[in-house]
Amino acid sequence: MSRAAAALRWDDWAPCLAAGDHAEVFLDEGRSLSLSYEDGRLSEAAESSDAGTGLRLLRRAPGRRVETRFGSATGFDPAAARDMAARLAAGLPRRRPPAAPALESSAPPVRIRPCEVPLREKADLLAALDKALRAEFPLLTQVQLSLAERERTLAVLDSAGSFRRAERTTVVFFVSVTAAKGAVLQTGSEVIGGLKGWELLEGGAPWAACRRAAVLATRKLTAPVARPGEFPVVLAASAGGTFVHEAIGHSLEADHIQEGTSPAFAGKSGRRVASPKLTIIDDPTLPFARGSYAFDDEGCPARPVTLVAEGVLRGYLHDRVSALRAGSAPNGHGRRQSYRCRPIPRMSNIYIAPGPDDPVRILRELKEGLLVTRMGGGEVNTATGEFVFGVDEGWWVSDGTVRHMVRDANILGSGPEVLRSIDRVGWDIGWGLGTCGKQGQGVPVSDGQPTVRIPKLLIGGRS
Repeated sequence: MSRAAAALRWDDWAPCLAAGDHAEVFLDEGRSLSLSYEDGRLSEAAESSDAGTGLRLLRRAPGRRVETRFGSATGFDPAAARDMAARLAAGLPRRRPPAAPALESSAPPVRIRPCEVPLREKADLLAALDKALRAEFPLLTQVQLSLAERERTLAVLDSAGSFRRAERTTVVFFVSVTAAKGAVLQTGSEVIGGLKGWELLEGGAPWAACRRAAVLATRKLTAPVARPGEFPVVLAASAGGTFVHEAIGHSLEADHIQEGTSPAFAGKSGRRVASPKLTIIDDPTLPFARGSYAFDDEGCPARPVTLVAEGVLRGYLHDRVSALRAGSAPNGHGRRQSYRCRPIPRMSNIYIAPGPDDPVRILRELKEGLLVTRMGGGEVNTATGEFVFGVDEGWWVSDGTVRHMVRDANILGSGPEVLRSIDRVGWDIGWGLGTCGKQGQGVPVSDGQPTVRIPKLLIGGRS
C-alpha cells in the first residue's frame, strides 16, 4: 500500500477543512523513471519519487472575486497540515468540518506495473531498437530514443464531502531520428503512450514507431520544398489533434476568458464561432487515453464537456475557482502537476468529433493544395488566435491525386477564421498525445481530429 493510501483517514485531515467557502486537502505520491538512449549508448537514466500534501482555502469576495490561500509540504503529516491550515485560515470564519463520507477509489487496470520490469530489460529494449534502426536505415546520422513511466497515487478530501482516491500509471515511448544526404538534413519522430502499464510496449509497437520515424526522415531527403502561397489544406486524421488543441483548446480554458487573454471567444456562449460541421469535445473519461482520469485534481468527477456543438459555443473548461467567478459549477477540468501547484483549468483529451464526410472523397475533391498527414510543433497567440504550425509530413495534391511528398512546410493562419471556414469533416478520427505546458505546469493530454478541409490557408515554404 502506498503512503498516500495509508494516510487516508478522514478524521486526521477533516480539521483542515473548517474554514473558507471551500477547503481541500490534496495528497500526492509518485514515482517516475526516464531513460534516454543516444549516440548508441544509454545517455541518461533518472528515477525519482516524491510525496506531499497541498492545502487550499477559497473565499468568495465582492464582485465575484475569489481569494485563494494555498500551501504545500512534503510528506503526509496531519498534525503539520492542521498547523498550516490554521495559518492559512487566519481571519476567515470557521465552521464545522463535514462528517466522514465513504471513500471512492479508482484504478485503471494495469497488467504489468512498470516498476516490476527490470531496468536492464528496459535498457536492452532501447539498445535493440537503436541497432535495428541503424542497420535498416544507413542514412540515419542520429537516433534518439526515450522511455518515461510514472506511477502515481493521489487523493482529494474537501469541505463539500468529497473523499476520493485514484491510481494513475502512464508509459510513453518517443523516438526521433535525423537522416542526411549531402547537405540535406531531415528529421522524423513518433510517440506512443497512454494510461497503461508496461504492456503498452509489448509486441511490435515500439519497433513500428521507430520504423515510421525513420521512413519519414529518409523520404523527406529527396522531397521538394513546399510551394509558398495560399492554397486549400486537408488535415488528415493521422495528423492528430495538435490543431484543435492549440488553435482553440487553450482559448476555451475559463481562466483565459476571465483574464481577457482570449477575446475571440469571450462572451460568445450560445453564438456561432465555427463551421456548423464542427463539434468539439473535451473528454477525460476515454479509456486508457493519456489525458484521462476518474476525477480531476480538485476531486470533481470527470465528465465530457461539449465546448462547441455544430459550430455554436456551448461552454468553457472550468476549475473550481473559475466556476465560482462565473457563478457556475466546476466541470472536472481542474488539473495540477503536483501537490506543490494550485489547480488551474486544463484540457484532458480534446477532439473534433467525426462528421458526415467520406475522407477519400475529401481528398479527391482537392484540386490543388496540401495534404498534411503529420503535424509538427507550433505556436499560438491566445489573444489574437494567430498560429503557425510545422508540417512533419505533407504531400502535394493535384486533381485529387497525391503527387509527391514535400518538406520544410508550415501553415499559418487565424484559429477563429479557420474554424469558421472548415467545410468538410470526415467520419474518421486520429489521435496524438503529449505533455501540455501552462503556467509552468505540465500535465498529460491527448488530442484528436477527423480529416478536415480548410478552403484557404497560407503555406510557408521556400520558392
